[in-house]
Order: sequence, then C-alpha cells, then structure tokens
Amino acid sequence: MKHFLNTQDWSAEALSGLLDLATELKANPINDRLAGKSVALLFLNPSMRTRTSFQLGMQQMGGIAIVLEPGKDAWGVEFQPEVVMDGDAEEHIAEVAGVLSRYVDLIGIRAFPKFKDWSVDRTDHVIKALAKHSSVPVINMETIVHPCQELALMQTLRERFGSVKNRKMVLTWTWHPRPLNTAVANSALLIGTKFGLDVTLLCPEEAYLLDEQYMEAAEANVAASGGSLTVSHDIEEAYAGAEVVYAKSWGALPFYGRPEEEWELRKNYRHFMVDEAKMAMTDNAVFSHCLPLRRNIKATDGVMDADYCVAIDEAENRLHVQKAVMLTLLGKESS
Repeated sequence: MKHFLNTQDWSAEALSGLLDLATELKANPINDRLAGKSVALLFLNPSMRTRTSFQLGMQQMGGIAIVLEPGKDAWGVEFQPEVVMDGDAEEHIAEVAGVLSRYVDLIGIRAFPKFKDWSVDRTDHVIKALAKHSSVPVINMETIVHPCQELALMQTLRERFGSVKNRKMVLTWTWHPRPLNTAVANSALLIGTKFGLDVTLLCPEEAYLLDEQYMEAAEANVAASGGSLTVSHDIEEAYAGAEVVYAKSWGALPFYGRPEEEWELRKNYRHFMVDEAKMAMTDNAVFSHCLPLRRNIKATDGVMDADYCVAIDEAENRLHVQKAVMLTLLGKESS
C-alpha cells in the first residue's frame, strides 16, 4: 500500500506522472472516477486552501469528503505508543485509524509540530503513527513537510517555464513576527532539487539553516537530478540571476520552542522582506508563496500585485495535484 507522506518516498518519474495527471485534471476537472469513494480529512490545525481543495476535489470526482477536527468536533487523539492516557486525549490513533479505515478509502491529516522539542517533532511521529495503524492510504496535508504544496509549486513552474531543469530558484527566508513551521521551506527545498533546479537557500545566518535531514536529502536529489544547491546569507548575491523567488518564513531551529530567545535574532532581519527592489535584481523572476501571507511583512503589496506573482496560480494548483494524488493512491489514475 502506497502512502503520500513525503515526496522523498516517490521517484522523480512518479512525481512527474502525478503532475501530468494534474494537468489533465485541470483541463477536465469534472468526472466520476472516484464515485463511491471517500476520504476522511483530519485537521488538527487551521486550514483554508487545504480543506477547500480536498473537499472540492473529491466532490468533483464523484466522491465524498468527511472533515473532522479532533479536539473540537471529534474526540482528541493520542499519537504516542505505550502511553498512559490520563491527559486530554480520549482516543488512541490505533483505534482512530482502525475505525476510519473501515469507513473510508483514504485518510488525510494536517498536524503541525508542537514547537516544544525538535528532536521529537523532526521524526514526524504523528503522521507515521497514523500510517502505521491505517489499512488505507494516508495523505500528508502538512506536518513538518507539505508535499501537496510541493506538487502545486512544481505544477505552477512547469506551466510557466516548461522545463525547469537548471533554472535558478531562490528559496528565501522572509520576515514574520514569530517563528513558524519549517514545513514549506523543507518541501520547497526537496522538490526544487528533485526536479533539477539550481536552488539557492537564502537565510539570514546559519541558525536559520533547515534541518540536516532535509539538507542531506536535497544534496542527494542534486546528485541524481543534475541541479545544484547553494546556501547564501547575501541578499544581492542570491537574487542575482534568479528566475524563481519562493519566499517563506521559518524559525531558527537552535532556538526551537524558545520564541523569546529566537526573537533576539529575528528582530534584526526585517530587511529580508521581499520587495520590488529585490525582485528587480533577478532575471525577470516569478514570485510565489504558499499562502497565507502577511502583506508588507513577508512581501510588499507591489510584489503581491505584480504580474510576476504566481501565488494564486499555485494555490489553484493545490486542487489539481491533490486530485491526482487521490486518484493515484486508489489506482484510478487511468480514466
């Protein structure tokens, strides 16, 4: 049984196949290929694009989506093994996964890290516990990676450029008033290197480098794809010649779970916000972001409203790539 937990579990060829299918579905969105099928969507965190696109995508293919918010409209869930459940959680993931597997054909989960202990959170134990106990395919709707966002980004770039190989992509840290999840940054790094882009990771200082497991995976991707990976702390050097600028804010991992201490670094880097002057340094680059985005904090109004901003295109493509994922996991990729 195949899950969709992390794109590193899938070959570049398989991911390209998902993108080809997404393009087909974008041209012909309404079908009955999942008639009689269902997906349970577990949201432990807020969502707009993910929730809407998965629900609508299933409906457009004749299936049904059940949305559950554990701790709100469903019982709270415990994910740790061999635990004495004397806290707030009423159900263990073993029973949740077991029951839902009897009801539905797919299970998706959105579960951000707890921002307490990175040595725990970096293992992605929540979704792995669900996958362990589920007898149906599991989809990652964002944990410490965001593979659906990766596909949407890559579909958007393929639509704009055709071949993306060896095009320069700047994955830039940008300003935000608090430390955020590294998931989208991890994923942009993985998918960019997987498809052979020349990726420059731009961040203010070494404290903002991504976890070594993703840096090492990106290096392995580069060796296989023929792309490249460069780390830079120099804004002008990084933006020069870029054809893609992808922005995301994230927290400094050495200060994980200690936002007051991290602030002493963060407060110095407001100038990393993406603005028109930085975009002018590029080679007519497109700009994107996973959304939501705080205007004039992460990027200026001028950048967001420019013709080169493809963030809305990327958000739309979430719908198409997720439909492709659901079809493929259920063996319905051929019409």
